Amino acid sequence: MSEQAKKPIKITETVLRDAHQSLIATRMPTEFMLPIVEKMDQVGYHSVECWGGATFDASLRFLKEDPWDRLRKLRDGFKHTKLQMLFRGQNILGYRPYADDVVENFVQKSIANGIDIIRIFDCFNDLRNLQAAVNATNKFKVQEGRGHAQVALSYTLGDAYTLEYWMDTAKKIEEMGADSICIKDMAGLLVPYKASEMIAAMKSATKLPIQLHTHYTSGVASMTYLKAVEAGVDVIDTAMSPFALGTSQPATEVMVETFKGTPYDTGFDQNLLAEIADYFRPYRDECLKNGLLNPKVMGVDIKTLLYQVPGGMLSNMVSQLKEQNAEDKYYEVLQEIPRVRKDLGEPPLVTPSSQIVGTQAVFNVLMGERYKMATKETKAVLRGEYGQTINPMNQEVINKVIPGEERITCRYADLLENEMDKLESEMKEWKQQDEDVLSYALFPQVAMDFFKYRQAQQEKVDMTQADTKNGAYPV
Repeated sequence: MSEQAKKPIKITETVLRDAHQSLIATRMPTEFMLPIVEKMDQVGYHSVECWGGATFDASLRFLKEDPWDRLRKLRDGFKHTKLQMLFRGQNILGYRPYADDVVENFVQKSIANGIDIIRIFDCFNDLRNLQAAVNATNKFKVQEGRGHAQVALSYTLGDAYTLEYWMDTAKKIEEMGADSICIKDMAGLLVPYKASEMIAAMKSATKLPIQLHTHYTSGVASMTYLKAVEAGVDVIDTAMSPFALGTSQPATEVMVETFKGTPYDTGFDQNLLAEIADYFRPYRDECLKNGLLNPKVMGVDIKTLLYQVPGGMLSNMVSQLKEQNAEDKYYEVLQEIPRVRKDLGEPPLVTPSSQIVGTQAVFNVLMGERYKMATKETKAVLRGEYGQTINPMNQEVINKVIPGEERITCRYADLLENEMDKLESEMKEWKQQDEDVLSYALFPQVAMDFFKYRQAQQEKVDMTQADTKNGAYPV
């Protein structure tokens, strides 16, 4: 084999973020991560995804940790490996759109504290909602020489999502100044031969490197990676085997073995990977024992492919029906989901659009009349607050749900005033670092509870005596 033909596949390791987010609700604490960092740093990963997504909220809310502190500690440990995060466009890591000054500040602080690659996505693939984050990353890169903006496209199926659509969008992403593209297949809908076709088409449309991210939910992910790599994809996302498969990613060691001795050989050391897996395995067993890891999420859920509905959205829907004693309506709701999705302009189903479509479908079925009652989120989507969808929304539904209301056609963030000064003045008595303002911006109540807890710890308050309900801590 000539040197020319070699194209080692690059790997992003997800065990410190998406793998545990997908399997154990993002509950892996920083203290558990740190002892294995040195070994992980020797593997030769393209990057390690370790921040963003739900880690920020879970750290503050459940683990009583400062997420910024986690990032700094991981940065200290990883001397040779790039660190990566997931970023929800204008929503940052929260659930509402923020003003551009908050987005810019958050990007700057993320890179300054140790992030190299920011993967930015929008639940509608509305590129206008990604531009501020890309610009902020590029600005930092010019000033400090660090930072990489990766735009992630939420993969979905539907008449409008043709190869031309993906190719055109790839071109636009290159024009907006991104450094690379990720195909983010959050529901495991991308099947092997479609992956070949899509990668080849996008490669013909852009010079940017292309990364593929998928989940094992529907059981095809490893085969999808195989075909994507053969078609020329540059990077794939995998997870160490104890936290792989199920709703997580394909296993790192399996993909490394698959490409061994081929032009795509990673060159990774399987003995080193085995040591890392040995470290995570007892923790996985403990999570199974204490119920944090539900064996249900480890299997194949073929309904994902049949109904094109992500696993998390299905379980959400089942629990909503259970609460209403309406589990017999399950199949009716499943049939209603694609109709609601079509009414709302056929958006990809990913947080938060998946929850909005699912909940509205449940209401439509239970009320016996479609859109008799609409959630405030459905109204916001119809108003245009979440951005532009690929297809126009159903005018009849608009007339029924928000009659006579003005709709937004610009980028929603253009209507927002700068927020940083106001946010800082609201929480300044608790501020110990600039990053605290951003924690407060994203999760005001949760951050305040954390700041009070932190102060109590620093002043060595006896927490058993503290009146946490009313936030009174004896000093």
